[in-house]
Amino acid sequence: MAIRAVLWDIDDTLFDYTGADRAGLAAHLVAEGLAERYGAPAEALALWRRITDRHWERFAAGGGTFQGQRRDRVREFLGRPAMTDAQADDWFERYVEHYRAAWELFPDVVPVLDVLAGDYRHGVLSNSSVANQDPKLRHLGLRDRFEVLVCAVELGVSKPEAGAFLAACAEMGLEPGEVVYVGDQPEIDARGARDAGLTAVWLDRDGSRGPGPEGVHRIAGLDRLPQVLAGDTRFGARSGIR
Repeated sequence: MAIRAVLWDIDDTLFDYTGADRAGLAAHLVAEGLAERYGAPAEALALWRRITDRHWERFAAGGGTFQGQRRDRVREFLGRPAMTDAQADDWFERYVEHYRAAWELFPDVVPVLDVLAGDYRHGVLSNSSVANQDPKLRHLGLRDRFEVLVCAVELGVSKPEAGAFLAACAEMGLEPGEVVYVGDQPEIDARGARDAGLTAVWLDRDGSRGPGPEGVHRIAGLDRLPQVLAGDTRFGARSGIR
């Protein structure tokens, strides 16, 4: 079965989420007079990420509201459980201003999308929400590159569950065997896509995560993706390499 489309993860695959989060949080803490409270910027980010992941997972599973999980993250991070909703919202919005100022694509994103544009259809499957990801893709100039934007919050099912990948394929009118999934997480993205019947490409930019799942393609940069597509006999479309 020829591959007809590429489905993409967004954060830390197309968009440098970790870099933006690190820079944005560090700038925000300086502006708030909290730069010394959490140690080095990496320590502050690690704490913020742990809190974010826990509250987001609860929200994605149907617990609470989108705005509520933001408020809860702020209260826990600051150690101020009595913060009012308005105070937590204001603090988060000030953080978001710094975070958005640091938004950047990885430098290999636009070149590879250009190379593959004529040969494959493109879509996005994210474990976030459309409310988060649609404005981000528009700000970064990518939204028109993708036919569909499918997000876990609206679906009610998240990667690595097969239902998330199958729903995105169905949204494009394609069978799983006609679709490649590209993401930075070896388990959530690569193993999940593989187990759902898609061809999985694991983007391991720093090469520090061990061997990873069997039966997936592992690349260190998106510049390698066209060669992977061209070199796999299961891929029927041209690679677009000139």
